[in-house]
Amino acid sequence: MDLVFLLKIVKKRLDKAGIPYMVSGGVAVSFWGFPRTTHDIDIVIEAQEKDKNKIIKIFEKDFYISDEAVEEAIKNRFTFNIIDNKSGLKIDFWLLKKDAFGKSEFSRKIKERMFGEDIFIISPEDLVLCKLMGFEETKSGRRLQDAKSILQTSRVDMKYIKSWAKKQGTIEILNDLLKD
Repeated sequence: MDLVFLLKIVKKRLDKAGIPYMVSGGVAVSFWGFPRTTHDIDIVIEAQEKDKNKIIKIFEKDFYISDEAVEEAIKNRFTFNIIDNKSGLKIDFWLLKKDAFGKSEFSRKIKERMFGEDIFIISPEDLVLCKLMGFEETKSGRRLQDAKSILQTSRVDMKYIKSWAKKQGTIEILNDLLKD
């Protein structure tokens, strides 16, 4: 099983369970920017405590999933993962943040045709902003490369990006990136 096949399975299960989602991370970078290697799938979901058992039920048959990790992630708005029992491939689920940016990025998710499926994906602008914040936290050059590749290959609303970059304190990083 490969990541594409796995993404299709997970997307169908989330849709069936009524769990709103959007693809982010390396898969989204490869869609909006230059293709790059990724070893997992990052998906942002909107879930409440009442959704915990539903999430566990749709994945427990053929994925490793921890009840406690799901519960903690929902409670603390953080992350949990599932691991495919056959392939060992991993999906990281990130709970939607309830701050202004989290709400904005999730409301701006876009339905795109990916791998023969209609899949919700983070907007290129919000992905750039996530990469800028990630760089500020980790100083990982890969995050800047990702942001740059999106800016070079996708049409983006620079006014929106600059507005949020100012609010997030990443405007200097963005300006440096735009100079290169």
